[in-house]
Amino acid sequence: MPLASSALVSQIVGGIRPHFALPHRGPPIHNVNRLARPGSTLGFEAVTKLNSVAVFCASSNDADPAYIDLAQRVGQRLAHERLTLIYGGGHSGLMGAVAQASMEAGGEVTGVIPGGLFTNGIPEDEVTTLEVVADMHQRKARMYELSDGFIGLPGGLGTFEEVFEAATWTQLGLHAGGRAKTVVLLDEDGFWDGAHALLDKATSGGVLTRKNRPIIQGASTIDDALRALRTHRSSDLPQFVTGQPNEGA
Repeated sequence: MPLASSALVSQIVGGIRPHFALPHRGPPIHNVNRLARPGSTLGFEAVTKLNSVAVFCASSNDADPAYIDLAQRVGQRLAHERLTLIYGGGHSGLMGAVAQASMEAGGEVTGVIPGGLFTNGIPEDEVTTLEVVADMHQRKARMYELSDGFIGLPGGLGTFEEVFEAATWTQLGLHAGGRAKTVVLLDEDGFWDGAHALLDKATSGGVLTRKNRPIIQGASTIDDALRALRTHRSSDLPQFVTGQPNEGA
């Protein structure tokens, strides 16, 4: 398969110049700093329309075939729903499966990768747009910025980090405009049961507040996952005032 070409960019990401970026259709890449001045209120704005969804998932080629199949169906469904897929830019494992399936179904796919990771061998038929940023931190920040909501599929340490950090950004009001963005953990075989048990235990133990628990939802079907992303509103999620501690991690 032909590989995606690269072009130099002039934007400086967080003070560090990225290696390169492919056609970027959104606003300029920039350093993400969402905190308002201490004492100001940063409320949550409801996501009134779902236009894009970030999918966090495994890049391992050893993934269970059932997980690959789920990723493919998610990619196809996002394309059919005219929802832009935002993902980490890899072309292996569930990451490659969800992107390729979405592209083949006529969807829009934006991959975000740090320079030096996956840059050799990204097939151009797996992405509509490829953005290359400075590092892993900028990668996550850019994915959060581009997305209206998040789906977590089976994955490893990187996936765990992404789903919990995206949820923490909602808790702290760090998403662009203070928007409340929901994280939905999607599985068909109980993969995320342990995560939900951990969250429930943290809530019952008083270290995760009940107002923050709904930020992370669960779903066993793609229909349920999309419904959760579309119907979860800011009234269900915590309000955050910068400069003051948000009780409960």
